[in-house]
Amino acid sequence: MSLPLPARPSRWWLRALAVVGPGVVVMLADTDAGSVITAAQSGAQWGYRLLLPQLLLIPVLFIIQELTVRLGVVTGKGHGDLIKHHFGLRWAWLSVGTLMLACLGALLSEMSGLAGVGLMYGIPSWLTLTVVVVGLSWMVYTGSYLSVERVALLLGAFELVFLVVAWRAHPDVATVRAQLVDMPLGNHDYLFLLSANIGAVIMPWMVFYQQSAVVEKRLGPGDLRAARWDTAIGAVLTQLIMSAVLIVTGATLARSGSNRPLDTVQQIGDAITPFLGVQSGKLLFGMGMGMVGAALVAAIVVTLTAARALGEILGYRHTLEHKPREAPWFYATYTLVLIAAAFITGSGANLVSLGVGVQVMNALLLPIVLGFLYLLARRLPESYRLGKGYGWVACMLIVVTVGLGLYSGIAGMFS
Repeated sequence: MSLPLPARPSRWWLRALAVVGPGVVVMLADTDAGSVITAAQSGAQWGYRLLLPQLLLIPVLFIIQELTVRLGVVTGKGHGDLIKHHFGLRWAWLSVGTLMLACLGALLSEMSGLAGVGLMYGIPSWLTLTVVVVGLSWMVYTGSYLSVERVALLLGAFELVFLVVAWRAHPDVATVRAQLVDMPLGNHDYLFLLSANIGAVIMPWMVFYQQSAVVEKRLGPGDLRAARWDTAIGAVLTQLIMSAVLIVTGATLARSGSNRPLDTVQQIGDAITPFLGVQSGKLLFGMGMGMVGAALVAAIVVTLTAARALGEILGYRHTLEHKPREAPWFYATYTLVLIAAAFITGSGANLVSLGVGVQVMNALLLPIVLGFLYLLARRLPESYRLGKGYGWVACMLIVVTVGLGLYSGIAGMFS
């Protein structure tokens, strides 16, 4: 007679599934409206020549966010709180100040993307933005951390439609292979978009959000392995989506004999419709499956990050486990940030210029964000501190990423 299987592996898998969330959510938010715009612009202007950097950024993204997870599960504190504890309030304000700048820029991109999709279907911008502000506020005011996480996962799943669209675009394999290693690093316009792509993948608010999320979800050192897998899966997924968007615009515009820049959401949608049909192309891109899913999940993450980070510095309650009457400043900050972004977006800023510009700004902020992250990781208890080999790899990847982001961003701006 065979003996029953031990229950321990089953419990481990159940616990691992329970841990999944913060990494995948923040990575899906990473492929936000601005990132989609940047990837589309990259394919439109340079074909597949920016595809290899997308793939090379996968391990960089994982290592950076793994440090964030490590800090959260071991210390039980948010990123701003840790900086304040180890380096003082002034340095904490500097870090959170750059974060707020990045959050506002990102949220403007999300709002602009949602408004642009609405315009594709004749919906006025003011109505789209009002629905977004009211809907996202209602979700947070009436939900919990787990319910908000599930909504974000559901919305982010709609981004997978870009993988389907890339497959239906039928890119020419020979052209992809030839352009994959053809990177004109001496061209300032190429460098500018390279910087934008780095900034589109590694964003300041990602570090703050994931660390706060693992703390709010009450993950501990025993969950570190599962949390790493959560982060790794998300890192691969987000870069596949970015690559898919780039492939779509590269394949469609290359076949049409045009490589002009894309200046509006409508133009990006039009770039894929010749291969999907007008109605199905717009449906896939606009109706909640592509840009809307990307923008909404990012708006949730970015706005929560801003409210949480300020709470860590100012000392007010800043988690979703507290109801609005228990944490009025947290919910008020969340709502005011949403309203401010919607109001500014209503001014009619150019989506593509804003989206690419925000990503370049993110690249220029990398020294502050990644510098604090690495220094904090070195202060962990010895058993959780970076090993010599892994520590050197992490350090070198951070230095190279920061250097390339700064160089390409500055060179692109002054070209």
